[in-house]
Amino acid sequence: MKTVLIDDEELPRRELRRMLERYPQIEVVGEAADATEARVVIAREKPDLLFLDVHMPEESGLDLLATLPAIPRVIFVTAYDQHALRAFEFGAVDYLLKPVETARLRQAVERLGAESPEAEPELADAESPDIVPLTLDQKVLLRDGDRTWFLPVTAIHGAESCGAYVKLWLEHDAPVIHRSLAFLERRLPPTLFFRASRTEMVNVQSVTAVEPWFSGGLRLMLKSGRQVEVSRRQARAFRERTLL
Repeated sequence: MKTVLIDDEELPRRELRRMLERYPQIEVVGEAADATEARVVIAREKPDLLFLDVHMPEESGLDLLATLPAIPRVIFVTAYDQHALRAFEFGAVDYLLKPVETARLRQAVERLGAESPEAEPELADAESPDIVPLTLDQKVLLRDGDRTWFLPVTAIHGAESCGAYVKLWLEHDAPVIHRSLAFLERRLPPTLFFRASRTEMVNVQSVTAVEPWFSGGLRLMLKSGRQVEVSRRQARAFRERTLL
């Protein structure tokens, strides 16, 4: 995958190039320090991927993208996160904050593979030992069609399986993403999310009330008003996890 690094600071470019050496599928074919130089490099190399800084002198990374006749896949690398939503309007693969962490870079590269037509099925991803769980203080990217959300992982109230897809429960929305519930169970913070049944999982911080239910199960009331039934087997695990 031919890749160009675009950042007005040389040191971050050099460090990112070094970090990318461990990924043989990524070939860094050029660098640029501003939008003008970037256009020349992009026209010459015709890259598949850009690692792009948002804040650059004269023209920002977003300004640059707006002038390109065709936009390659983009991973933003920046010290700021307030431009994330606009960045994803350009179809960005990921949005990394400086200084770039090794684990987050790996996630971004894995996401590149997930967006490829040759990617492994989601269930295979769920069985991979390389999945890195998100932490409570991280944000997560969700994309459903033309809509994109960039929000704290704690803002997800729960999820339900819809075949090869998962519907996520947010406060006012319910995006559907091409992931399996098994993948989410591995990816979301295990201290925060609980597998209520074969088809649903919940954020325990979103549970406001618990009621006895049929056959020794439980019914959980969430902040959103949604009700989730917990099987008898999982009800025992829920009690053990939450009982004082």
